[in-house]
Amino acid sequence: MEKITKTVKIESPEITARLFGSFDINVRILEKTFGVNIHNRADESSDAVCISGESEDGVRMTASAIKYLKDMAKYNEEITEQQVAYVIDMIRDGKEGELATFDQNCICITTKGKPIKAKTVGQKHYVDRIDKNTVVFGIGPAGTGKTFLAVAMAVKALREKQVSRIILTRPAIEAGEKLGFLPGDLQSKIDPYLRPLYDAMFEMMGAENYQRHLEKGTIEIAPLAYMRGRTLDDSFIILDEAQNATPEQMKMFLTRLGFNSKAVITGDLTQTDLPSGQKSGLAIAVKILAEVEDIAIHTFTDKDVVRHKLVQQIIRAYEKFEKDAAERAAQRRAAGDKKKQAKNDKS
Repeated sequence: MEKITKTVKIESPEITARLFGSFDINVRILEKTFGVNIHNRADESSDAVCISGESEDGVRMTASAIKYLKDMAKYNEEITEQQVAYVIDMIRDGKEGELATFDQNCICITTKGKPIKAKTVGQKHYVDRIDKNTVVFGIGPAGTGKTFLAVAMAVKALREKQVSRIILTRPAIEAGEKLGFLPGDLQSKIDPYLRPLYDAMFEMMGAENYQRHLEKGTIEIAPLAYMRGRTLDDSFIILDEAQNATPEQMKMFLTRLGFNSKAVITGDLTQTDLPSGQKSGLAIAVKILAEVEDIAIHTFTDKDVVRHKLVQQIIRAYEKFEKDAAERAAQRRAAGDKKKQAKNDKS
């Protein structure tokens, strides 16, 4: 059978090197996935990647993947196996159009000179919604960058003087009486709850710079309960782990918003730590505010996970387990109803 071939031009040898990856690992993944052969062809004027295979669809999808990975290589120092897998998944799902709209513009630069960028189409949509709306809900599983990207957007807004301060908060659901038994002053008691926010700020700003902003009051990190009674003007406010806020706390938080302020609320509705029977304020707020103008609700999927590839597999396994459990429960209820109906019919 005659092989089908396609060629994708590459702008420079540096981009080719990033695209191929260490020991050509990236093209090996593409070859195995789509059943093709890939090799580099260089001449004096340019580089090119040649793709050959017996399946027209396999060659076409490989060429599409290489085009998008080539564009990523222009922005990144390297292309990771995770990024290759992400592009493959998008193409297989028929979402090439979404990839075509994806760019990797830098949000901000860390103190170590590392650029912070959206790594998936879902993350890019999230960043765009934060940019365009006053209130944004970011909902999704662990590892999708909900909090990290929100902090990056907050730091960008502060550096560009769009706001005069950043306020980071999250529920300390075990506060109350239990907090009093922890050693140290109030700050050391609440630090364990706020540590993920500290970590994100340290990476963006550096510990010393962060401390200076904290002392000046341009950055504030506090438990959600401390927001009561305040009006937050000229601020970028992030409520993290919002699935653990009660409906009353969520309403209280949302009504703190002042002039020239922006709020981002992040959470994972599958990981609520509230007491049994207590409804999540995040779940209720999403239903109530879905149609309100200038409020955006962004839902991440497992494809947006940018942590270790096992995290994505773990999330999918849990989703399957929960779905199967729900189906079994529904079958048991249906069987019970059927038995009850049969018993009533006999009587």
